[in-house]
Amino acid sequence: MKFTKIATPEQIEQKWILVDAEGKTFGRLVTEIATILRGKNKPYYTPNMDCGDYVVVINASKAVFNGLDKINNKEYHRHTGYFGSVKSVKMSELLEKNPEKLFKLATRGMLPKTKLGAKMLKKLKVYAGSEHPHTAQLAK
Repeated sequence: MKFTKIATPEQIEQKWILVDAEGKTFGRLVTEIATILRGKNKPYYTPNMDCGDYVVVINASKAVFNGLDKINNKEYHRHTGYFGSVKSVKMSELLEKNPEKLFKLATRGMLPKTKLGAKMLKKLKVYAGSEHPHTAQLAK
């Protein structure tokens, strides 16, 4: 009888991965990022542990959006906590003003809705341009 191997904290090795978003489809790129953050691309994936790698996304503002005019129609909603105060922002406005937030919102929806998911999301670093301060970590 074979048993499933469960990773221990000593076995987990977290690397830094650089992803260039220029010319890539937004949705497919975000699913790839979520897979890396969860660690599902590793042979010792364990659902209740943070086995994923750090991800640095550059050129986030140059991602490509496909679909039936999704970039102009899709809206992201948030609630301030007061009655009748739902704030909405279109995807096109969010891409222009803050592409980092757009990537984090899309990736957050693909991660677990627990403390572990919040810990995984902190390992995502997104930058609108090609400059980033993580060159020392990527050199390892």
